Parts: sequence; C-alpha cells; structure tokens
Amino acid sequence: MPIPFTCPYCGHQTNIDEYYAGQTGPCARCEKMVTIPGYRPAGSVPPLEDNPAIRMLIPIGRSPLAIAAGYAGLFAMACFPAPIALVLGILAIRDIKAHPEKHGMGRAVFGLVMGILFTLPLIVVLLAAVFD
Repeated sequence: MPIPFTCPYCGHQTNIDEYYAGQTGPCARCEKMVTIPGYRPAGSVPPLEDNPAIRMLIPIGRSPLAIAAGYAGLFAMACFPAPIALVLGILAIRDIKAHPEKHGMGRAVFGLVMGILFTLPLIVVLLAAVFD
C-alpha cells in the first residue's frame, strides 16, 4: 500500500511504497535527504507533534532557542535584554534551518525583530552618555 509523501524542502508530492517507511533517501526532485514517515492506518490518531493547535500551547518539537528568543523578545522592551533577544533570535533561526523538523520560527523571528528594535535605542542612549 503506497504512503502519500510530501518533501519538506521542495513540496514535491508522491506516493511511496510502505516498504520504505522510516528510511532516509534523496528526494526525487530536489535531491535533499528526507525521511519517509512510518505507515499509519486510516482512522488512527496522529501524534501530538502533528497537531498545530497542541504545538501552539505546548512546546512539542519546538527549538528551545526559539522559546528563549520569544521570551527575551518580550523582555526586550526594557532595552537591556534586547541584545540577548537579538542573539537568541539569530541562533534560533540557524537551529531551525539546520533541523527542519523543529518548529518555532515565529518566536525566533519575533525575538530577532524585538532585539533589533530595542537594541538600536540602547546603542543611541549609550553613545549619548559616552559623548556627553
């Protein structure tokens, strides 16, 4: 029985024989290494990691750096944690790009943006204090 499969990199859709379930090989279109998911009978309950609503509430499969970047981004409005949010945002984005199975890109980008927005005023204030 064939397994429907979509490449996480290029979006190419195909059906793959269940013999290859759980194995890793190159995508037919983009040639990046992908892992074929295991077979799940019709009507079975998908794992919690596959449910976006659960992932939004519970950090299942989310990069710890993305979680830290999100919280640091919230605290960045106090200016002093802003450079930390900036660094954590960059590290989280690199981590998620290196491990496409991880989630949390929104939190990572939020930490990056808030880090940039509130690091710039911090630099201006510090430069004004030095040259004043």
